[in-house]
Amino acid sequence: MFTVHGLDPKALDSARRTGLDVSGNPVQPAIAAGGEPVRCCLRDAVAGEALILFGYEPVLPGGTPYREIGAVFAHAEPCAGPAGGYPAQWRGRKQVLRAYDERGWIHPATRVHDGTDPEGVVEAVLAEPGVVRADSRNVAYGCYMFTVTRA
Repeated sequence: MFTVHGLDPKALDSARRTGLDVSGNPVQPAIAAGGEPVRCCLRDAVAGEALILFGYEPVLPGGTPYREIGAVFAHAEPCAGPAGGYPAQWRGRKQVLRAYDERGWIHPATRVHDGTDPEGVVEAVLAEPGVVRADSRNVAYGCYMFTVTRA
């Protein structure tokens, strides 16, 4: 059993409220063409939805050398959030599951999966000794998609 987490609510609220991302760069407004992966509710955007594009840094334990900042889409206004479980619209997409230990260091359990059995791969990664979480990332762009932890 595992839990899927979207964007950190504090970071998302800050980007929406201040108009600045984690690096102090302006949040970019966008109107969805359709299909953009929206990280607040973990689904693909519908054409015409108001989005923001901004630099996001997943929250890892402090001081880790594995910090990363990358661009993500989110709804411009608060939404219902993730539906729960592995994101249904993202099944079948090749993803990297980047595993981390309690220090926030990348763990050797990190792997690429083809999307055909995402729950099985997530369970296998989280079962590895020392793994406390895994971040799903887009293979082509390396963008953060979501985090999984043991339930």
